[in-house]
Amino acid sequence: MQTLPVASRPAAPSWRAAWGDRWLALRDRLLSSRAFQRRAAAFAPTRPIAQQRAAALFDLVAGFVYSQVLLACVELGLFDSLARGPMTLGDIAHQADLPSESAERLLAAAVALRLLERRSGGRFGLGELGAPMVDNTALAALVAHHRALYADLADPVALLRSGSRETALARYWPYAGAARPEGLPLDSVAGYSALMAASQPLVCDEILDAYPLHGHRCLLDVGGGEGSFVIGAAAHAPSLRLMLFDLPAVAERARRRCAAAGIGERVRIEGGSFLADALPEGADIATLVRVIHDHDDASALCILSAVRRALPRGGTVLLAEPMADTPGAEAMGDAYFGLYLFAMGKGRPRSCAALQALLRTAGFTGVKALPTRMPLQVGVIVARNGLA
Repeated sequence: MQTLPVASRPAAPSWRAAWGDRWLALRDRLLSSRAFQRRAAAFAPTRPIAQQRAAALFDLVAGFVYSQVLLACVELGLFDSLARGPMTLGDIAHQADLPSESAERLLAAAVALRLLERRSGGRFGLGELGAPMVDNTALAALVAHHRALYADLADPVALLRSGSRETALARYWPYAGAARPEGLPLDSVAGYSALMAASQPLVCDEILDAYPLHGHRCLLDVGGGEGSFVIGAAAHAPSLRLMLFDLPAVAERARRRCAAAGIGERVRIEGGSFLADALPEGADIATLVRVIHDHDDASALCILSAVRRALPRGGTVLLAEPMADTPGAEAMGDAYFGLYLFAMGKGRPRSCAALQALLRTAGFTGVKALPTRMPLQVGVIVARNGLA
């Protein structure tokens, strides 16, 4: 047997850790025992726990089906249709161009998932989870674009073994695998840029509520896409000057969108690569909205260092994105974003603590997390350039 070098041998666990490992091993033997499972299900005090865990495990098995029910409802426009009032099975089948039996199966599934509800007279209306989807172009766009992720995860073992080469998500986000993303043509960035623009309102208000911008004179949005965040910031702080930096093809789309929003003269837009080019100077606050999790640590530090160079001493950076280990939403981090970004071919989910460490490594001080009302959607961290 090969002996590990002394330096690479794992440290011996403490007595507390050793006892903890023994307890977990005992737990694992009990939970994996069919006899124990049957006794737990039969014993009244433990029966609710056994049933709850069985249901949770089945939800993991059936999760793909649930997501496809939601996708079908979105693509058929059911939520917006039912917002105008409850409808019968026949009316829904006719409007959706579905056979009656197929419509009945879909509606029953949507009711079970609380997307829809049964109403009087055999009609169907919105459910408590379907109502937030009404006229919600951001959520609808996010649901629809997951076709690419579903395709990549059709064989998850093959994906994990081969990596993200030639995946649907890598094609959807072409900058992820491009050697020179600044050279991407306009048509190649249209799909993901439109998605980011549609989904940005989900986080814009959360960010601006967590950190009002009224105390700043000029904002630089790095990786700002088509300008959704600067448009929101413009309305939030009418005296704030604005700058946006993104890939040249994306910057061109931002010019059009900002002009259509009536702030074309107020925002300075530049195109380039934040991994290779200097960022425009003159702002006292820079924002990174859903940017850093698309990159590995080395690239993330490169971006943060570029931001720090562009800011004056005492300038502020605001980093906002979904974060791993979010209390109550732990699965969103390493389970959802972990596999999503792996299939995309770039980036990784990070906890708030890991992002704070990156900011400090890049030279920022006064690093502080800010609470948001919907941490599942976005977490916010603020830091300063060179001042504690």
